[in-house]
Amino acid sequence: MSVHKDLIQHAANQNKDFRHFQQLDQQREIYIEEAIQFCKEGKPFTTDKINKVTKEINSIQLRFIPERKIVTSEMVREYVSRSKS
Repeated sequence: MSVHKDLIQHAANQNKDFRHFQQLDQQREIYIEEAIQFCKEGKPFTTDKINKVTKEINSIQLRFIPERKIVTSEMVREYVSRSKS
């Protein structure tokens, strides 16, 4: 019976981690959109908030979550430049 309880606890922990991942991933997307908008408007922006969340996402130990890339200001500028075309 102990193994059964351990498996239930493990599944619950993974579910908790996955929900945390989803929240962080959504926040990351919001920060990316914010940086894109600032760039389009010619306003100064940084990728600090994006990368802080990215590092937190990458620290979650779930095998099925692909690692997220660190975003640079140049990446944002390139994306905005391409989306204008």
